[in-house]
Amino acid sequence: GGTRAILAAVQAHIITYLLFTREAESTHLERLCRVGQGEQREALATALAETLWAAGGGGRAVVCLITAPVTTMAPEGYRASSFTERIRLFEFSEKAAAQGFISDHINSFKGKGSHGVILFLYSLLFSRTFER
Repeated sequence: GGTRAILAAVQAHIITYLLFTREAESTHLERLCRVGQGEQREALATALAETLWAAGGGGRAVVCLITAPVTTMAPEGYRASSFTERIRLFEFSEKAAAQGFISDHINSFKGKGSHGVILFLYSLLFSRTFER
């Protein structure tokens, strides 16, 4: 498994957005052939926001991002990972606000070394809540 299940779900949302949601004058298949970098970023941000919004029950979304390195000592019995300590949570009660925030920080979810999948997984967990 690994990350494939998460990536497959996001890809399904991206394709749905590109084929059926966004405004374009060409037919469905022609739409996929003419997707530029900007539209790709928009499709990814939309897919991530919609998935997080659904995980939050249609009332909230939590986005996790990595902050600058922290120079603190780990508590006794705890081993610092230098990743988890740097996660910052951003909570949204409006889907459009979450999508705009994700769009503004889309590079945190794509590209080499961005930890995008793990950040998205954390975001899903916090959006859904541990109780649910």
